[in-house]
Amino acid sequence: MFSKFFNLEKEKQDRIINAAIKEFAEKGYDRASTNEIVKEAGISKGLLFHYFQNKKQLFFFIFDYCYELVIDEFYKKINFQETDFFMRMRQAVIIKTEMLATYPDIFKFIQEAFLDESTEIKIEFDKKKAELTHINMEKVYEGIDFSKFREDVDLTKIIKIINWTFEKMSDEAMERARLSPTHEIDYQKIQAEAEEYFQVLTRCFYK
Repeated sequence: MFSKFFNLEKEKQDRIINAAIKEFAEKGYDRASTNEIVKEAGISKGLLFHYFQNKKQLFFFIFDYCYELVIDEFYKKINFQETDFFMRMRQAVIIKTEMLATYPDIFKFIQEAFLDESTEIKIEFDKKKAELTHINMEKVYEGIDFSKFREDVDLTKIIKIINWTFEKMSDEAMERARLSPTHEIDYQKIQAEAEEYFQVLTRCFYK
């Protein structure tokens, strides 16, 4: 679908991508201006819409580009030889925190995308979020030694409880960010809170 865009020289691709990331991250979907994007990228508006049909298509392209870059890097760093469930989850939290320092602009954009309430993208984006969450949960759990869990409690229910716990924790963090003027998320606080839950859940569900 975007073969014309990827045929551009890399330097021009990067200018367009970086300009779009900056605009969407700073202003959200509705307030983001394609005029500002082309100005920042140093291209004409006609050229932008030669590669992308409209702002919505550009937004989803940028989201997919950023998400794939981050998730590919994440899976390169995570140690799938670690089969302990909670150690694997700790790894995931630490790696994400480290990657924030490497890709601050990209994480800012992804964060704002997840907070965005624009009616133009919400239904499609909510569906995409659900699909990505399902895919990545399965991937992160790959190779886990589930024999460490208690046998007197249904394993499916244990996993659901753990997932619900961290989904709720994530929802609360996102809501705090939504209500904050700067939309900042305190990832160090989240990491500390996650560790508290890891310890409680380990005591509850491991043999």
